[in-house]
Amino acid sequence: MRRRNILKYIGLVLWLIFIVFPIYWTVVTSLKTREDVIIEAKYAPWVDFTPTLKNYWNVYKEQNTGKYLLNSAVASFSSTIVALLIGSMAAYGLSRFSYKFGFMRNKDIFFWIISQRMMPPIVSVLALFVMFHAVKILDTRLSLIITYITFNLPIVVWLMRSFIDQVPTSIEEAAQIDGASYMQILFRIVLPSIVPGIIASFLLCMIFAWNEFLFALILTFDRAQTMPLLVAFQRSQEAIKWWNISALSVITIMPVLILFLLLQKYFLRMTMLGWGKE
Repeated sequence: MRRRNILKYIGLVLWLIFIVFPIYWTVVTSLKTREDVIIEAKYAPWVDFTPTLKNYWNVYKEQNTGKYLLNSAVASFSSTIVALLIGSMAAYGLSRFSYKFGFMRNKDIFFWIISQRMMPPIVSVLALFVMFHAVKILDTRLSLIITYITFNLPIVVWLMRSFIDQVPTSIEEAAQIDGASYMQILFRIVLPSIVPGIIASFLLCMIFAWNEFLFALILTFDRAQTMPLLVAFQRSQEAIKWWNISALSVITIMPVLILFLLLQKYFLRMTMLGWGKE
């Protein structure tokens, strides 16, 4: 038994190193000069090389990083809030009411919603390009917000329905007797009871929208481009600028990492309760 525990911990440590080392290497590379990156591998700051913040200053000054960060923040945050609002109402309806559309019932509707998330994004990106071009909103934050709302809605419905199912209906029946409407019940009773689910859903949708690359690549050209695109642009005809890529990667990771650290207890609570059930 003891030997099995030792092997288990060794496996966990090796897996932790496998996960953490790429992040460590990215941070370390962002602190190196061009010469430190190209000449030979150097692993430890203040031992192999003297760290510098020059790369961060260069990408902020030369790459207009603030614009890309703002675009990412506005598109991700706005789309996540709207997706949570619409998705929560849809999840409540599927949880509390019975629907019939032809041969489709609640389970069929729920599966149809989830199936939209299974569809590869490349399938719909051309249609979105043509549609947004027709209404003249290409290369705008609005086009990304609309796309990310659609992209994240199935996830919200899936997660929020599982949490709403855990709220006792007796509480809602008591509120109905007191004259509360369904909207009042949803926003004043049900949603306040499942705050961990709301925050965990918000965190997941925010991460998906923040990291999204394909839609941003096709639907934006200059004004509304996001941080993942800026990172990808750091390849010149001379060489790949690993020092700039690493600095921009750290800048891109930090907002989401801080957000996750602030909200991780809700995310872990959701994980313990289950990701969703039917």
